[in-house]
Amino acid sequence: MASLTDNNTHRTEIFDSLPYYDNDLEQNPILKEKVERELAREPKPPQTLHPRVPPPIELFKDKPGLAAELARVEAHQPLAPLDTVRYQLPAPTSTPGTDEEWQQALKNAQSQLEHQRIRHTNLALLQTYGPNAWRIHNYLLEATAKQAETALEELKQRTTDVNRERKNSQTRIGNQLTSLENKWTELISSILQIEMANVALDAEVDRLNKKEAELASI
Repeated sequence: MASLTDNNTHRTEIFDSLPYYDNDLEQNPILKEKVERELAREPKPPQTLHPRVPPPIELFKDKPGLAAELARVEAHQPLAPLDTVRYQLPAPTSTPGTDEEWQQALKNAQSQLEHQRIRHTNLALLQTYGPNAWRIHNYLLEATAKQAETALEELKQRTTDVNRERKNSQTRIGNQLTSLENKWTELISSILQIEMANVALDAEVDRLNKKEAELASI
């Protein structure tokens, strides 16, 4: 595809290729090999993205825990076993335990009791409000999925329409090019025939002139 910019009007005209019409490479394998060799000699395109292309999205950039979990899932690694040590109620290691060790064990037991109480409260809240919350969440997800599917179908249809219009346009232009090429070939052939006829006429004129000169000399 080539473009031509008019400096006066700042207008860019696009001259598109005709892949639906041009099939010289398919008909001539030697030409295809030459084109591939020429393309191989060209410098490689830059690896940087176009300025209009947005940068890749980095998920969970500010949440290293979720980022690590996503990396684990992508690597198909098993889930780490639950840490049950913090849920245990260890007794003092010494016999008999000191007051400080018993105080530490008591604080740990109180923390575990409070943790279980909060879990029970959360389970009760989840049992009361969880089903409706999940229904609303699923409804929103389904609505988002339908919107994405609708947008995808519209984009596919637009792509199909553009390709169909492009193919029809190139087929129409290709037929015009074929007709013009045939006319050009016919004109070239006619010109060659006229030139050959002119050469023959010039030779005939020369022959008649010589004949006239011979008759005049007698």
